[in-house]
Amino acid sequence: MPNPKRRHSQQRSAKRRTHYKAVAATLSTDKTTGEIHVRHRAHVSEGKLYYKGQVVAENTPIKK
Repeated sequence: MPNPKRRHSQQRSAKRRTHYKAVAATLSTDKTTGEIHVRHRAHVSEGKLYYKGQVVAENTPIKK
């Protein structure tokens, strides 16, 4: 694997990293529950797991 012949400066690395930006998460309102949640992610509402407005899983107690 090739290695650089000379060391890269800190300025050169910083120039490359200037394009990385923090982006706020996109929020949307669920049609079924009316709750605000992160888009394309499942969310919990009243003990039920919702995704795309449908119940995916319900909170059931674990029996031993």
